[in-house]
Amino acid sequence: MPEQYINYYKKSLAIIDSLPSDHKPTLLLHSCCGPCSCFPLAFLCPHFIVTVFFNNSNIFPKTEYDRRLGELKKLLAYLKRDYGYDVKLIVTPYDNEGYNKDLQPYAASPEGQERCLVCYRKRMGGAYDYAEAHGFDFFSTVMTISRQKNSQILNKIGAELESTHKKTRYFYSDYKKNKGIDVAREMRIHYGLYNQLYCGCKYTYAKGLLKAKEKGLDWRG
Repeated sequence: MPEQYINYYKKSLAIIDSLPSDHKPTLLLHSCCGPCSCFPLAFLCPHFIVTVFFNNSNIFPKTEYDRRLGELKKLLAYLKRDYGYDVKLIVTPYDNEGYNKDLQPYAASPEGQERCLVCYRKRMGGAYDYAEAHGFDFFSTVMTISRQKNSQILNKIGAELESTHKKTRYFYSDYKKNKGIDVAREMRIHYGLYNQLYCGCKYTYAKGLLKAKEKGLDWRG
């Protein structure tokens, strides 16, 4: 295991253990989709008053963006019905063309490298700014649930953002750990949520088309 490895799952438990017992702090949770939000919401809602923040203009095309947002709304309704979690949702305006201006210089970058790092920072940074401006106690992102995303990198970005914000703390996480990824899958299947075929941006859209072809699906995003 690399020397710089940090167990962010244990850090999340330590933060929860330090919370006051007489009230729940507020937490703004950046969400990219419904399936990735399943376990993070189940993990966080018993301890925080959670608001979900959907700022994902990276998603291409618009039909895919609308579908992912719709599945997230469906999940929130199910969680309220089944567990009583009244999670509010904030959605920012969709602007894929404007968003991609910062990604275009890294168009040829392989998935998971420079282009993705820019994308993580843009979405996490924008959400963190909102959390700070609106007085949230904590900020977190569901993206650490994904096996395709490096939780070490995501949490380092979160730590850097925390250092530039005065009030809102960063909630460290590795939601996939301790079978979180398995619980997320069970919840996705239980609620019948659409499971996307690619990360989301136009640079990975071809990957989605290829997966659809391999699975014999009639899918165009």
